[in-house]
Amino acid sequence: MTGKSVSVLKEVSSVKSFGGTQKVFEFESKQLKCTTRIGVYLPAEASEAGAKLPALFYLSGLTCTEANFIEKSGFQRYAAQHKLIVINPDTSPRGVKIEGDDDGWDFGTGAGFYVDATEPKWANNYRMYSYVVEELTAVVGENFPVNTERFGITGHSMGGHGAFTIALKNPTLFKSVSAFAPISNPTKAPWGLKAFTGYLGKDTETWKAYDATELAANYKGPAIELYLDQGDADNFYKQAQLLPENLAAVNNPLVNVKFNLRPGYDHSYYFIATFVGDHFEYHAKILNA
Repeated sequence: MTGKSVSVLKEVSSVKSFGGTQKVFEFESKQLKCTTRIGVYLPAEASEAGAKLPALFYLSGLTCTEANFIEKSGFQRYAAQHKLIVINPDTSPRGVKIEGDDDGWDFGTGAGFYVDATEPKWANNYRMYSYVVEELTAVVGENFPVNTERFGITGHSMGGHGAFTIALKNPTLFKSVSAFAPISNPTKAPWGLKAFTGYLGKDTETWKAYDATELAANYKGPAIELYLDQGDADNFYKQAQLLPENLAAVNNPLVNVKFNLRPGYDHSYYFIATFVGDHFEYHAKILNA
């Protein structure tokens, strides 16, 4: 984590849920150079004097904002049960008015892909990797009663790609990691080819720094487990956008991929809501140990 972010949070909304409080805040991001929103779920124990609770970061997928996970997954029940603070950011900068950023649903607004763009047009604002790893973790550590030694990360689709790549690159910062239907090998998938060409340019070697399969194959850090849920009725899985088998096939004794193929489930939040309790239990066993 970096030094003090000195970010001022403005509360946008607050509702009681399962004994805790679901809040949304906004602040001026130094990495994204725009106003951005985050969801923050605070279980009841967060209000106790001297509380320092584990935190789980959730990264959403293409077209999503901070609202989707809050409103559709039902995670608050499990966050309250396991005493986890939950942080979920937006998926890209908003309102930065770059030409072409609203031309498609799978690139630009709502599709930051959790990379630090290097192409000049995008490099000033599209810094979602550094935003999550450096700025957001610092903002959370300064403003909420979290134990900064007990962070976990999870996500869905593009956000699952973000969760896996961020954890593989920062295994001492994030102690647990899981994903729902992640884009597991983006350098081989149409979504990834489009996004990486746009954000990172034509040098495909640079793309490997944001590909979970490539990172896992070359990983040399402390032993890590990647917990992966995938529905076999997922149309994007059938279209070879996700390629989880490529990640599961990596032969590296330091990386264990726990791959669960779920019969009949698709790519939607019905799938996430069905298994979100399993993911929270998985993270809680590690973060509350």
